[in-house]
Amino acid sequence: MCLLLFAFKTHPTYKLILAANRDEFYDRPTAPAEFWEEAPQLLAGRDLRAGGTWLGITRKGKIAAITNYRDPSSLKKNAPSRGEIVNDFLLGHEDPDTYLNELSKKAAVYNGFNLILGEKGRLYWYSNRGEKPHHLSPGIYGLSNHLLDTPWPKVKMSKDALVRQISGEKNPPPEALFRILMDRTIPEDDHLPSTGVGLELERMLSPIFIQSSNYGTRSSTLLFIDHHDEVTFLERTFTPSHDQVSTVNHEFTLVA
Repeated sequence: MCLLLFAFKTHPTYKLILAANRDEFYDRPTAPAEFWEEAPQLLAGRDLRAGGTWLGITRKGKIAAITNYRDPSSLKKNAPSRGEIVNDFLLGHEDPDTYLNELSKKAAVYNGFNLILGEKGRLYWYSNRGEKPHHLSPGIYGLSNHLLDTPWPKVKMSKDALVRQISGEKNPPPEALFRILMDRTIPEDDHLPSTGVGLELERMLSPIFIQSSNYGTRSSTLLFIDHHDEVTFLERTFTPSHDQVSTVNHEFTLVA
C-alpha cells in the first residue's frame, strides 16, 4: 500500500472513511480482497508470493494497513515480508497497545514501514523509521512512503481533495473518492521529494495513481464504517494497461 487517506471521527455519518491505493510490481501475484477461507472473520487482499496483506478488517472491527518507507540506502535483502505485520495483528488476539509494544521490540528486522491499526474506535500510527507508536486524535490524515502527513505532493493533493469531497456531504459518493485515487497528475520537478531513487523514478512514483511498464497502482480501496458499525468495503483492481478488471463490494455489520 503506497497511499492511505483517512478521515477519523470527523464526519457526521462515518467514524472512519479510508481511501487507499496499493502500488506494486505487476508480476507480483495478488488475490483480490475477500473473506479468507481459513480465517472467515478477515476481509483482505492477499500477496500470493509472501502470503501477507496490505489492508484488512475483521468482523470484530480490527483494522490494519501498511505502507513501505522509501529509503533504498537501508534496504535489507533478506528481511521478512512486511505484510506479515498486518496479518499478525488482524489474526491475533492482542489489543493495539500490546501488539505495538511487542512489534516495536523487533521492528528493526523489517525494511521501513508505516503501520495504521486499531479497533473499537482507537487508531494508531507506528513507523520503524519514526518514534514510538502514536494514538491518533480525530482528524484527516495522509500517508505515503514517508512519515505520517509528510507533505509530498500526492499526499497534499489527495488530502485536500478528500477534505473538499467529504465536507458537507452526509454520504460522500464512492465514485468521487475513486476519482481522487485515479488522479495521474505528475507534480513539477521542484516539488518532488528526494528519496534516493533518482529524478526519473521520483517522477514516475509521484502521481496519486501510478502507471509504468512494470510497476503501478494495482488496486484502489474504499472503506466506510458508520456510527452504527455498518461497514462498506469497495475495491477496484487494475491490469498493467490500467484497465479496471474487477470490483469487490462487501457490506457487513461489526460484531461485538
